[in-house]
Amino acid sequence: MNYTAQFTKIESGYMGQILELPEVVTEGITIEDCKYMLEDAFREMCLAYRELGKTLPIRNIHLEQFEMEASYVC
Repeated sequence: MNYTAQFTKIESGYMGQILELPEVVTEGITIEDCKYMLEDAFREMCLAYRELGKTLPIRNIHLEQFEMEASYVC
């Protein structure tokens, strides 16, 4: 299964989140730290789901970046 990670630059570094599991969110000083922390948080959430007898949610998310003309940017 594939899950989608989103990384956002914040004042203290980076915030990472698994889009399919919004409760899996973490921060790191560098993006590499954040990726490591996010993978760890995801593993922990998987264990919690397993212990509770729940299945991980599966959503088919399609993300795509696109460029807007400067005249349309707010």
